[in-house]
Amino acid sequence: MLKRVEFEAKSLQEAEAIAVEQLKIQKDKIKLTVLKEKKGFIGIGSSALYEATPNINLATEGKVFLEGIFQNLGIKTRMEVRTLSDGDEVHYNVESDENALLIGREGRTLLALQFMLRNFLNTYVDGHIIVSLDIGNYHENRRKQLEILATKTAKEVAQTKIAVKLDPMNAFDRRIIHTKLSEWRDVVTESEGDGEERALVIKPKR
Repeated sequence: MLKRVEFEAKSLQEAEAIAVEQLKIQKDKIKLTVLKEKKGFIGIGSSALYEATPNINLATEGKVFLEGIFQNLGIKTRMEVRTLSDGDEVHYNVESDENALLIGREGRTLLALQFMLRNFLNTYVDGHIIVSLDIGNYHENRRKQLEILATKTAKEVAQTKIAVKLDPMNAFDRRIIHTKLSEWRDVVTESEGDGEERALVIKPKR
C-alpha cells in the first residue's frame, strides 16, 4: 500500500536525493534500505541497490494534517481515528464547538476538507485507499435522511410509474441514493444536468 521504489546510487547522500525526487515526500519521512551492494574495481565505481518507502503511519499523518488546519483556523477539536481493512481504510470523526462552520452550507466545507485530506494521504500510497472525514456526525445523519428520502420516493415512483427528479445535490449525496436503490427491482436511478445543477432522477423500470 505504501509507495515503494528501488534504485541504484553511489552514496547515501545520492540515494536520499533520488528517494525524495521519486517519492515526492520529505527526506525525514523516508526509510532507506540497502538491498544489495555492488563492489567496484579497487573501490572505484562501487554502488548499492536501495529500497525507499515512506516511514510514516498513515492515520497519524492524516490526524496531524487536519490538526494543523484546525489550529490555523483557531478552532479546538476532538478527533477519533479508526483504521480498517489492514490500514486500507482510514476514518476520521471530528467534534468541535464550531461544527457548523467546519461543515459549511450543504456540507461543502466538510467535503473540501475531505478532498484535501485524501489528496495529502495519497502522496504516500500506491493504489487505492479509502479516506473519510465526518464532523459532528454530519455524513451519518445526512446518509440516514437521504436513505429515507430515497425509499419514500422510490415507493411513489413504483406505484405511480411516474419519474421523480430530486433537488440538485453533490456527488457524495447522489451516490448514497444510487447505492440505496441499486437493488430495487421496480426503479432505476440516473443523474442529469451539469455542475451544481446535477440532480438524481428516480424512474420506473420498463
